[in-house]
Amino acid sequence: MNRSGLYIHRREFYSHLFSDSIRIFSSHLLVLVSCTLLFNCTDSAEPGTFIKADAVNPVLGPGSGIFLCPVTNDSVAWEIKDVFNPAAVVKDGKVWLLYRAEDSIGRFNGTSRIGLVVSSDGFNFQRRSAPVLYPEHDEMFEVEWEGGIEDPRVVSSPLGGYVMTYTAYDGKTARLCIAFSDDLIKWRKGGTVLRNEFRNLWSKSGAIVVERQGNQMVAKKIMDKYWMYFGDTDLFMAWSEDLKSWHPLEKDGKLIPVLSPRPGKFDSRLVESGPFALWNSNRIMLLYNGMNLDAGGDPDLPAGAYCSGKAYFNPDDPTVLTGRDEQYFLKPDKPYEIDGQVNQVCFIEGLVFFNNRWFLYYGTADSKIAVAVSGTD
Repeated sequence: MNRSGLYIHRREFYSHLFSDSIRIFSSHLLVLVSCTLLFNCTDSAEPGTFIKADAVNPVLGPGSGIFLCPVTNDSVAWEIKDVFNPAAVVKDGKVWLLYRAEDSIGRFNGTSRIGLVVSSDGFNFQRRSAPVLYPEHDEMFEVEWEGGIEDPRVVSSPLGGYVMTYTAYDGKTARLCIAFSDDLIKWRKGGTVLRNEFRNLWSKSGAIVVERQGNQMVAKKIMDKYWMYFGDTDLFMAWSEDLKSWHPLEKDGKLIPVLSPRPGKFDSRLVESGPFALWNSNRIMLLYNGMNLDAGGDPDLPAGAYCSGKAYFNPDDPTVLTGRDEQYFLKPDKPYEIDGQVNQVCFIEGLVFFNNRWFLYYGTADSKIAVAVSGTD
């Protein structure tokens, strides 16, 4: 073979080699990009496994703030007894935690009010000295005094501002209520969620269906309506066209359950809404609280233990249950979760997508607040 033929042969060889290398590299790059996109889609769509932040938990305990109560006109240490059951929102690049706080003087195990703390890292919080929502002499006084205002859950409105569901307790009946704010500090009460013949029915724990938009959890319309899961025995549903006036799903004057307790499981005694219900195109994920029966529940859990579960609903019809995890994903196993005002409690209520991770805030033994995290930095 002459030199020119050898050169052409080598040139063709290296050309083929270079083309094959580019093809293989492109193929691997495509796989890498696809996997990355798949991971990011899965990660952003909904949370996965939660790990308790043991190094910092509990992240909030009782405080020493003093507040002039507008009902009694006396100064009260409004969060000196217990703090628990928080809602969470990301605003201005920080986590805003709205939580239930109890004083030590209310007749019904202390009067509850809603406090606010803010964190730049999701773990260390700065307190406000006064509550942001509380009983006073207004149109809600008869249903809020003197048990107070409990267990907030907060989502963003697509029209701007925020919507809170909370429980008003008069010492006899719990009633699910709603409030609105532009800044998470000043709140306007919107009355009870259940009205007319259902107004005096025991009701709690309103979890509105939302869609994640960046780090905001925005109320989502499905079938031209907003939807809310609520209840602390079975779970029921209500719908609204404007986030203000709500209508329960009912038949013949009775509420229709969409999720119920299961014999032999961690949720054998009751089911109760956790944070908002998270919509994506595949399903609606509802994180919820389950309570174990004293007898006939999960034999591996203490009697009365509160653990956390996941249920799934049809994204096109939120009334249709499509699946449910068999096991809890969070249970009380730390000293501050086992012993407190109410023993053996992890009660989830606040969830945010913050710094590319999901932060789940929960009440521990009805006494303090802790956090669990899903995802990595």
